[in-house]
Amino acid sequence: MRIFTTAHVLLFLYVVSAILFWGISLEKKSQTIYELEYENLGTRIDSAQHADAYNAALKEIQEKRSSRTKQYIGEGSTFLLVIIIGAAVVYTSFRRSIRLSRQQNNFMLSVTHELKSPIAAMKLNLQTMAKHQLDEEKRTLLTNRCISESNRLNDLCNNMLLASQIEGRQYKPAKEKFNFTELVEDCLADYAHSYPDRFLVGDLGNYNLTGDKTLIQMAVNNLLENAVKYTPANKPVSVTMTEKNGHAMLSVADSGQGIPDDEKSKIFNKFYRVGNEETRKSKGTGLGLYLTSKIVKQHKGKIAVKDNEPNGSVFELCFPIT
Repeated sequence: MRIFTTAHVLLFLYVVSAILFWGISLEKKSQTIYELEYENLGTRIDSAQHADAYNAALKEIQEKRSSRTKQYIGEGSTFLLVIIIGAAVVYTSFRRSIRLSRQQNNFMLSVTHELKSPIAAMKLNLQTMAKHQLDEEKRTLLTNRCISESNRLNDLCNNMLLASQIEGRQYKPAKEKFNFTELVEDCLADYAHSYPDRFLVGDLGNYNLTGDKTLIQMAVNNLLENAVKYTPANKPVSVTMTEKNGHAMLSVADSGQGIPDDEKSKIFNKFYRVGNEETRKSKGTGLGLYLTSKIVKQHKGKIAVKDNEPNGSVFELCFPIT
């Protein structure tokens, strides 16, 4: 990338130098033309006998020279401006493609990790059940773990499929009336089964929404998954829901490291994750918050993130109440 950028800079400097050289050469030629016309004027008109005609002709010659200078400056400036704009567009596109390539590379690394982890866990559980004579309790425990890992795989595949469909404008969200509170309670029950004693649930009220129930459930699951991921095991994830300006506002508060202010506007971008995927410890694909943001916008809602006290982040989902 550095070599490619240096080549662009050198090429740009060469073009600017060529324009300046071109302008100086034309100005010298203009001066030569002026001097020849001035000498020719002295042979055509006697300045002593015909002073008025001589001065008028001299003024015309000087105006031609000034007009040529302005023409050279105008054309050179216009060409230089076009070159600068083109260079800026090329540089911006190049940086964007590099950034997107890096994000896609991180995405592939993270997806590989996300796929291998549950597959390895399920394989280990199944091998354990196949090699050992386990009692019913242990077999049930391993079976539930396999189901939990398969659900993780299913959620990952759904996120990837939905992201592709949303990008291609192929997904048409359904419209149905449903109880948002019951949906959130069902999501919490599923996650409480996989992550016991991790959620501190407050008042959830009783709110109805109209929209695609599957999409909104995915948005809620993404927030819960994200909160559990970044919250230490000995600290709870707080979940509450209130009414605000005719909207049901779901708040999910974690106790993680928090999000810097300059990153808050970027975390909803596709594939965006802070740091290098090869050294990052936390799991994820960079699609969860991106999809959540898209789902909220499709339902004319709002999503926001703010700092939690004393540490962590609070994500808020707002949907219009039916």
